[in-house]
Parts: sequence; structure tokens; C-alpha cells
Amino acid sequence: MDNATLNRFFSLHYLLPFVIALLSLIHVAVLHESGSSNPLNIALSASNKVPFHPYFVFKDLLGVILFMIIFCYAIFFYPDKIIDPVNNVPANPLVTPTHIVPEWYFSPFYAILRSIPNKLGGVITLALALIVLFLLPFITNNIFKGSFFEISKTILF
Repeated sequence: MDNATLNRFFSLHYLLPFVIALLSLIHVAVLHESGSSNPLNIALSASNKVPFHPYFVFKDLLGVILFMIIFCYAIFFYPDKIIDPVNNVPANPLVTPTHIVPEWYFSPFYAILRSIPNKLGGVITLALALIVLFLLPFITNNIFKGSFFEISKTILF
């Protein structure tokens, strides 16, 4: 890998949380406008809607506070239960440690990259594996899609 590739990779990992946070705010704004239990976006009267604030805001705030209390308790009082103790061993810059393995959710992709000797071929195969996962919902020929709204459109209208 070249320095430019690493810079782009680190930039992506720096900017991605901000993009996700922006998309989350847009999602909350859309939910605030149309409501969370209105999948068809039917215009409802004010008496049929539950106000977003204070009900959902305080409910979510309570969940975040409870999570933060438990998370901070675990981090501050039991830090060695969460992180690997091998992280406290001083690093040797000349030798790659043998205990370094990818996380479990990266294991299939790591196996794809290790099984193909050509780097470009491994990256192309990795991209194809991800594209297949994205195309999987569209390549079925099942008549029943499992959505109530799809069934009700065909039966009622």
C-alpha cells in the first residue's frame, strides 16, 4: 500500500462517523415529520399522532443515560475484562505478533483475500462477494414477499 492509499483510508474512517451522524439526524427529522408508524405516509390528523417531543425524546434519553452508566461502570472499574491484556505488552517493531487475527465478522473476507494469491484478484473477488450480498433480495423468484402492504395492494385494489 502506498501513502496515498493509507491517507484515503484513514480519511474515510475519520469522515464516516460524521456522515452516519448526519444521516441519523436526517432520519430523526423525517420520523418527526411523518411519524414512525406511518409507512404509507397517509396524512393523519393531530389527534391520531403521538407527539415526538416529549414522549420519544425522553424515552430515548433515558435509554442513552442507562447505557452510559453501565458502560462507564464497566470501563472504569473493570477495564481488563473488556480489552485484551496482550495490548499492554510492549510492541516489537521488527516482528508481527502471531496473535493478531481479524475480528469474527471479517473472517470470511480475510479468507477470500488469503485464498487468492493475486492482490487485485482478491480485491475484485471481495467486491463481488459484497455485491452478491446486496443483490440477494432481488434475485429471488418467490411470489410471497412477506410484506402486508404488498399483499393488501394485490387483494384489496
